[in-house]
Amino acid sequence: MQKTGYYFFRLTVLIFSAVPFFLLYFLSDILYLFFYYVLKYRKDVVFKNLRNSFPEKSDTEIRKIAKGFYRHLSDITVESIKGLSMSRKSLLKRYKVVNLELLDPYYEKGQSVIGLAAHYNNWEWGVAGFGYQFRHKSIGLYKPLSNKYIDNYVRKSKVAAGMFLVPIKQTRHTFEEKHEKPAIFLMISDQSPSNLKKAIWVKFLNQDTACLHGAEYYSKKYNIPLIFGDVQRIKRGYYEVKLSVFEDNPRETAEGEITRRFMKTIEEIIKEKPENWLWSHKRWKHKKQ
Repeated sequence: MQKTGYYFFRLTVLIFSAVPFFLLYFLSDILYLFFYYVLKYRKDVVFKNLRNSFPEKSDTEIRKIAKGFYRHLSDITVESIKGLSMSRKSLLKRYKVVNLELLDPYYEKGQSVIGLAAHYNNWEWGVAGFGYQFRHKSIGLYKPLSNKYIDNYVRKSKVAAGMFLVPIKQTRHTFEEKHEKPAIFLMISDQSPSNLKKAIWVKFLNQDTACLHGAEYYSKKYNIPLIFGDVQRIKRGYYEVKLSVFEDNPRETAEGEITRRFMKTIEEIIKEKPENWLWSHKRWKHKKQ
């Protein structure tokens, strides 16, 4: 059954490789209608998350954000598939890091960094685009796909773009082995943790929120500087990433401070254009006791 799914996936990637972008977004517009009106994909989760996050907004405002999110989700879906066959030239044209020089001092000192990001705008193109652009060895920590054949194919495609994907279960070993080499560890850290015992609780979007502890833990353990990547959509199909130094001396921070600051940073970004965050995730399934 997994092989059947894999062959169908490869066929889809092959078809998308031949689809020009103007037609790609026409398909996205159709997909939006399917997601929102027909499938009603996680609609209850999306509306619940939005209402709890923005209690001050009217039903009309919430509905407008939700529709914007489903349009965004449709774009990200087709872009992610298209991204598996995009050339380096095409990807770099559409996904640019505008201030790469910010990383140069770290690389020249042979110093690793942790790259912090969120599920905001197109994070999938970043997984490949960063590998092309960073001088540091790019290591992405991720949750493997359930289909082992598709997972293997995706990992190989990212390696070809200079991005090495490492399953999150190997996080500890990866940091132990690679932290002294000039590597950038990419951690998308805004989603719900599986291990509540290690979770850090913060106030995020009007709610008590359990947060992943990994970025804070490993940055402090090895005193690895943290760099934040703010991904913004310039226009449909074009993104820019602005890097900023988030914390140069993690060991000097108080317990939980890095996580609180990170979540506060992405909260401010989300509030600017809320439709571009991943609202379909069950972000608040864990309740603080």
